[in-house]
Amino acid sequence: MSGDEDRQSELAREHRERQSKRAAEDSAKGKRNVLVGAGVAIVLVAGGVVAATTLLGDEEPDTTKAAATSSPSPSASQSAALPSASPTRTGPVSCSYTKDTQDVPQKFVGFPPKRPDRQTLRIKTMTLVTNHGDIVIEVDPKATPCTVNSMNHLAKKNFYDNTRCHRLVTPETAGLFLLQCGDPLAKADGKNPTDGTGTSGYVFPDEAAGTVAYSKGVVFLTQPTDAEGRNSSQFAISLSDQNTQLDPVYSLLGVAKSGIDTLVKVAENGVIENKDDITGDGGSTAPKTPVVIKDVKLSTK
Repeated sequence: MSGDEDRQSELAREHRERQSKRAAEDSAKGKRNVLVGAGVAIVLVAGGVVAATTLLGDEEPDTTKAAATSSPSPSASQSAALPSASPTRTGPVSCSYTKDTQDVPQKFVGFPPKRPDRQTLRIKTMTLVTNHGDIVIEVDPKATPCTVNSMNHLAKKNFYDNTRCHRLVTPETAGLFLLQCGDPLAKADGKNPTDGTGTSGYVFPDEAAGTVAYSKGVVFLTQPTDAEGRNSSQFAISLSDQNTQLDPVYSLLGVAKSGIDTLVKVAENGVIENKDDITGDGGSTAPKTPVVIKDVKLSTK
């Protein structure tokens, strides 16, 4: 077994251990009706997927704690890449998509097929067509078939068309640098209290979580705070290698191969704080210069 494979096996084992620990804690205190992403926690605060989905939670992340976590994070990389070794799978892929029972804004366009077809399993890129140009993301359905299947389904249903990226987390606001998108009902105007809580109306389990560090260009899913296996439509785009301090527990979507530098320039224009958001993390922060997803396209090329 190669060094990369050893490292990925170790990360997968650590992820399972963290899931078991968090599941035990959840059973004792009950899961919060919040989404990840919002806070940043994934940073992302309700922004996020977080209730605002908090990719991180409904509090700004304790970056000191994240950096000192006992679970080693993948090493930072100036050139992020998908896992070099995809998980070995036997037989047809079967995905589990279940109804999102949270009391949050939802745009339900149906469930994805439980079994991705051959065309879906050959998809190589996902392109976000935005008002600032295209962001081309390399994906690997061998590693994350159910995630790619979900994104392909939502794209075909025009789920993301004309949606606004609702959360921009900067080093000045949270010590991290991320853009969060995927809430279909977010207004990103600094006034809507539920920005970052919206979902596709269904959730699905984690995939390839912890296999890569959240270095510049890595795109990952956000989900409810203190929860696993509740991925939906929201995702975060890492705009800096400094995000490798985050605990690697979020599902991988892909790695952006172009368009990131444009987003970094947009971020230089600052953020709009929404002090009335419902996540209680001190205010979500939408980019002052709007980032609008006009269309999402997945391709086998």
